[in-house]
Amino acid sequence: MSHIATELASQPTTWRRAAELIARSPAALPRPGERVAVVGCGTSYFMARSFAVLRESAGQGETDAFAASEFPGHRDYDRVIAITRSGTTTEILDLLGRRPAGTRSTVITTSADQPAAQLATDCVILDFADEQSVVQTRFATTALAAWRAGLGENLTPVSVEAQILLDAPLNPALAGREQFTFLGTGWTVGVAHEAALKLREAAQAWTESYPAMEFRHGPISVVDHRSVVWIFGPTVPGLRADLEATGALVVDNDVDAMADLTTAQRLAVALAERRGLDPDRPRLLSRAVVLPAASA
Repeated sequence: MSHIATELASQPTTWRRAAELIARSPAALPRPGERVAVVGCGTSYFMARSFAVLRESAGQGETDAFAASEFPGHRDYDRVIAITRSGTTTEILDLLGRRPAGTRSTVITTSADQPAAQLATDCVILDFADEQSVVQTRFATTALAAWRAGLGENLTPVSVEAQILLDAPLNPALAGREQFTFLGTGWTVGVAHEAALKLREAAQAWTESYPAMEFRHGPISVVDHRSVVWIFGPTVPGLRADLEATGALVVDNDVDAMADLTTAQRLAVALAERRGLDPDRPRLLSRAVVLPAASA
């Protein structure tokens, strides 16, 4: 069995551990009313987008999300949250090293010994969610679980939903399709982008992702009987009928999007194996992107 298959199967357990960790040490997360920026790269950037929407929706304060390389350094924030599995990503280290004195920063990572943690004023260490696979699954969702727990959510229902999905067989019709589109609304837009990235990374699949309301503004034209369209979160009124008219296989599960993501992760592994690829070690990718000084 691949590392990624084992790691993604452990997510209900790591989510519960994250909730317990945050209950013991909530001070590392922003206080209500703080103006916050959440940053990441790749998968972590998509989680940052979900973080921002969840916090603002909870009435906790203004929260923006940025790819670390695109962070607007001229803006003032009370706290910067950096998500980084390795703790060594060049763009994250550069950003944290340039923050003005007095700005608080929280790093969500897997080891307190890595450079990112050393640059931060606060840390959330998810060492139990670290991974051997290059492709992230459980670290990303465990960071999201910790964030949701910090906002006061009860993670027991989503953990139970995820376990049920993980124990169920994959729909065999999914692996027979050629094109995959993932849609979301609100905080699940970040989840949709992450699902698409998993299939691209692990299986070199043709995937796209959009906010659900944007899909009909052009992208729907690419969808046909060879496609899967996967909806995370609430379905936009009228959208399902439009999708079914294309001949696409529509996936619209009535479950929490974080639980639903585990099935998309499993599909990425299944597609990779079907195509003779190693889902743990995708081409051209590494566990951390560490750039030469001139590139950074």
